[in-house]
Amino acid sequence: MSPDPLISEPVEYFASRLERMADDELFATMSKLEKASEATEDAEETLARVALTETEIERRYPGELLAPYRNWKQRQPLL
Repeated sequence: MSPDPLISEPVEYFASRLERMADDELFATMSKLEKASEATEDAEETLARVALTETEIERRYPGELLAPYRNWKQRQPLL
C-alpha cells in the first residue's frame, strides 16, 4: 500500500494545494486528515497538516472558526 499523499507530500506543496482547493475538497481533506490522525500513533505530521487546513478554512471564513466545516460534515451522509 502506498503512503497517503496528504501526509507524504512535501508540506510546501500541500499548503499550496490547500489554497487552490474548492471548499468541498478542502473540507474533505480536513475530514481525511482527522481520521488519519486518529489512526496513527505518531500523529505529529498529520496534526501539523490539520492545523494548516484549519488555518485555510479560517482564512476563507473569517470569524466563523470551523463552523463551515462542521456544517459541511453534518450534511455528509457517509461520514
